Amino acid sequence: MLWRGSQALRRFSTGQVNFKNKLKLALIGQSLFGQEVYSQLCKEGHRVVGVFTVPDKDGKADPLALAAEKDGTPVFKLPRWRVKGKTIKEVAEAYESVGAELNVLPFCTQFIPMDIIDSPKHGSIIYHPSLLPSHRGASAINWTLIMGDKKAGFSVFWADDGLDTGPILLQRSCDVEPNDTVDALYNRFLFPEGIKAMVEAVQLIADGKAPRIPQPEEGATYEGIQKKENAEISWDQSAEVLHNWIRGHDKVPGAWTEINGQMVTFYGSSLLKNAVPPGEPLEIKGAKKPGLVTKNGLVLFGNDGKALMVRNLQFEDGRMIPASQYFSAGETSVVELTAEEVKVAGTIKVIWAGILSNVPVIEDSTDFFKSGASSMDVVRLVEEIRQKCGGLQLQNEDVYMATKFEDFIQRIVRKLRGEDQEAELVVDYVSKEVNEMTVKMPYQCFINGQFTDADDGKTYETINPTDGSTICKVSYASLVDVDKAVAAAKDAFEKGEWGRMNARERGRLMYRLADLLEENQEELATIEALDSGAVYTLALKTHIGMSVQTFRYFAGWCDKIQGSTIPINQARPNRNLTFTKKEPLGVCAIIIPWNYPLMMLAWKSAACLAAGNTLVLKPAQVTPLTALKFAELSVKAGFPKGVINIIPGSGGLAGQRLSEHPDIRKLGFTGSTAIGKQIMKSCAVSNLKKVSLELGGKSPLIIFNDCELDKAVRMGMGAVFFNKGENCIAAGRLFVEESIHDEFVTRVVEEIKKMKIGDPLDRSTDHGPQNHQAHLEKLLQYCEAGVKEGATLVYGGRQVHRPGFFMEPTVFTDVEDHMYLAKEESFGPIMVISKFQNGDIDGVLQRANNTEYGLASGVFTRDISKAMYVSEKLEAGTVFVNTYNKTDVAAPFGGVKQSGFGKDLGEEALNEYLKTKTVTLEY
Repeated sequence: MLWRGSQALRRFSTGQVNFKNKLKLALIGQSLFGQEVYSQLCKEGHRVVGVFTVPDKDGKADPLALAAEKDGTPVFKLPRWRVKGKTIKEVAEAYESVGAELNVLPFCTQFIPMDIIDSPKHGSIIYHPSLLPSHRGASAINWTLIMGDKKAGFSVFWADDGLDTGPILLQRSCDVEPNDTVDALYNRFLFPEGIKAMVEAVQLIADGKAPRIPQPEEGATYEGIQKKENAEISWDQSAEVLHNWIRGHDKVPGAWTEINGQMVTFYGSSLLKNAVPPGEPLEIKGAKKPGLVTKNGLVLFGNDGKALMVRNLQFEDGRMIPASQYFSAGETSVVELTAEEVKVAGTIKVIWAGILSNVPVIEDSTDFFKSGASSMDVVRLVEEIRQKCGGLQLQNEDVYMATKFEDFIQRIVRKLRGEDQEAELVVDYVSKEVNEMTVKMPYQCFINGQFTDADDGKTYETINPTDGSTICKVSYASLVDVDKAVAAAKDAFEKGEWGRMNARERGRLMYRLADLLEENQEELATIEALDSGAVYTLALKTHIGMSVQTFRYFAGWCDKIQGSTIPINQARPNRNLTFTKKEPLGVCAIIIPWNYPLMMLAWKSAACLAAGNTLVLKPAQVTPLTALKFAELSVKAGFPKGVINIIPGSGGLAGQRLSEHPDIRKLGFTGSTAIGKQIMKSCAVSNLKKVSLELGGKSPLIIFNDCELDKAVRMGMGAVFFNKGENCIAAGRLFVEESIHDEFVTRVVEEIKKMKIGDPLDRSTDHGPQNHQAHLEKLLQYCEAGVKEGATLVYGGRQVHRPGFFMEPTVFTDVEDHMYLAKEESFGPIMVISKFQNGDIDGVLQRANNTEYGLASGVFTRDISKAMYVSEKLEAGTVFVNTYNKTDVAAPFGGVKQSGFGKDLGEEALNEYLKTKTVTLEY
C-alpha cells in the first residue's frame, strides 16, 4: 500500500533565499543522515518536492519522514518500488507527480528501479561510505576496518545500473585510527562530513560544475554483508588482524568464537600497547594461547606475540557482560533500590513504554530488542533518559549490555551510585621506592578519562635533576593526540554531564579533588622533588599546599558566579528587563611552566573548572609527572570523562597546536615573553581566542636605609633564592640604599654560607638542583656575561661539583643600569645588587621602572608614607611592602607591560574564563 503524508504540494516560504541555481529535489532514503541532508538542502534554498522513504515501524516514522512531514513536504512511504523486476505503476505515478530535477539518495537501502533513477533531468546521486571503487556494497564501513585500511571515507557518485559502479562526483577521506570502530568513523567523519558533501554535490550540479569521473576497475572490490556463520574468528593471525576482524564486525553481526562449548561474541576491541596485565587464563577453541580475563577486559594473543583486549562479551542467549566479569558473571547481586531510585526507575519505565509502543505493559522481563527496538531507539532511549533523569549520562553500550528492563534498571542504579567509575580507569604506573614510600607515577597521555600512549607511540625521557638519571619515559603527544584531547573536551562541554551539571555539584567535585590532593600530598611532593628538583619540605607547603588551597578557594566560587540586572532607558512604559549572565567559554587550553608544576596547574585550572569550562593542559615537557598524577586523582574525585585532559610533550608541537586550534576558546599561558608573543599571534590568527599571559619578570626590590635590616636581609634572600630562584616573581634586581649597601651584602653572604645545598628529599636541605641541564648552563652563561661586563662577583657563580644540576647561590654587586644583568631575567639563584644614593627616592623609582617587565616588585622601609608613595609609582602587577613572595589564593596575581596581562587567583581569575551575555526582554 502506498502511504502519502501530504496530498498537495506545498510552496516553500523562501524569505531572502536566492533561488538562482537551485534545484527541485526528490530525496530517497531514510535515517538521521537522510534527515540532516534534507534539512541542510532546504536551508541552502533547494526545493525538496518529495521525500520517498520506508513505512512506519511499530507506529514510528523514520526521522527523514518526520522532518519532511513537519515541513509539509510530500512524503511517500514505500514498502517496495518494484515487483518481479518491474516498477510498481502506482509508485511510478507518485514519483512522477513531484516533478523532481534530481534524485538525492542519502544512505538509501532500497533497490530503486532504473527508470526512476534516470527519470530526472540531472539523474540521481548516491552517498556511499567508502572510497569507491574499494568496498562496494552495503558493508563498506565494516570492510574498511576488517581489511585494515589506513584511509576511510565516502563517495558521492552518479547512479547507474551497476552495483556502486557509477561515475564519481566527489570523495572525501580521513585517517583510520588504530582503535576506530564503525561507530567512531561514522560519528567523527562519515556522518558530519557526508552531510556537507551531499549538499556540496547538489550545488555543483545546480551550477553545472559537477564532474563525472569514471571509476577505475583497478582496486575495485565487493564484499557482501557478513552472515553470523562467516564471522567466526580464525586465530592463527597477528594481533592487529584479529583486532581488525573484531572491530569490523562490531556491532553487526559480531565476531565470535567458541568458549566452553558455546558461541561467544566479542565487542569493543583495542590493541594493547602496554604490558599485559595479570589475569585468569581462559581456554578458547582454536587459539594457541589462552586468553586472560583481567580487571580491564579479556586479553587475546595473536600469532606474533602481540595482544589485544576485548571489553564486552555476548552469549548465545543474548546476554552481554563486561569481559572482566566472565568468571563472576552469575554472581552479581540484586541491588535494593532507595525511594529516589524507585522514582528514577518509574521514569525510565515510562520512557521504555513510549518507545516500545507495541508492548502493552513493560515488565521486568521485557527485552528492549526482542520487543522490536532498533539501533535508532537506543539513541532515543539514551537521550530521553538524559533529559528526564537529571542529566544521567549513558552510552549506547549500556543498553546493549542490559537488554531486559530489570537488568537495565540495575545497571542504571549502579551507575547512579558511581560503582562503575573507578574500575574504568586503567593506569600503567612507573613505581619507585623513594622517600620511604612507594611512588606510583602515570606516564601516558590522559585523554577523555583514560591514560593512553601517544598516537604514534613516541616517548621521551624525564630526568631527575638531583643526579641526572632517567625517571621514566613519558608519552610524547602528537598533533593527533592534541586533536583527540580537544575533541574530548568539546564533547564533554557540549554534550556531556559536565555541561549540564549544576554549579554546586561542580563545586563538590572540586572540593573532593582538593581533599584527594591533600590526602596524597606526601606522594605528590615527592614526585615534585624527583621531577623538578623542588626541596621536599617546600613542595609540601607551597607546591602542593597552595594547590590544595587554590582548589578549595575556587570550589567555593562555583555557585556564587552571578550576573546583574541593569536599569535601561526603555524600561518604561514597555516593561523591559535587562540582565547579564556569566557563562563559561567552552574548551580552554592551559600551558604551564616547569618551576611549580602542580601549583601552576592549580592556579589556572581551578578557576577554569569553577567557571564551568573543560580543559586541555600541556605541562612543561621537563616536568609532566605531577600533572599526570593530578589527572588520576581527578578521576577518583568523580570528574566526568573529557573535562580534564593532560597532554605531555613539546611546546613547539603540542603547545603550538593548542594556540592554533579552532575549537579552543581560551588559552592561559605562563612562560617566557618571547613564547607568549608567539602564542598571542597564533591565537589571534586562528580564531581570536581569548588569551591570558603571565610572562617574564625583572622584579625590582628597593631596600631603604630606614628598613628593619634583619628582616630585609632575610626577606631579600627569600625574594631571590626561594625555590632555587626558579620563581616568576623573584627579585631580579635589588636596589640597596648606599648607606646600608655594604652591610647588607656582607650579611647576605654570611647567610648564604649557612645554606645546605643537596638532595631535595633531605629534610635539612635548603637549596636543591636547578630544574634541568640546559637551564643550569644558561645560568652559568648569565654569570659569565656579568663578569665580562664588569659587575663584581661577590659569591658563587659556579656549578657545584657533585652529580646533578646544582648551582651555588650567587651574588653580584656594582651592577650598572646598562648591563645585561640589570636588564635580563636569570630565573635562577642569582642576586643582582645595585646601590642608589641616599634619599634619592624618585631616582631609584625611575631606575626600577626602566624595564619592559612589570610582574612584581617590593619595598622595605619603616616609613609608611614612603612605602605608599613608592608602591603607587612602581609599575608592576604586585607590590610587596616589608615582605616578599606572599601570594594568596584570594589575591589577584598578574603582570603589566611585557610581563603579560590577565589574572590568576582571586575573583578576577574567574573573569578570565567567563563571558558576559546581556539579555533584554519585554514583558
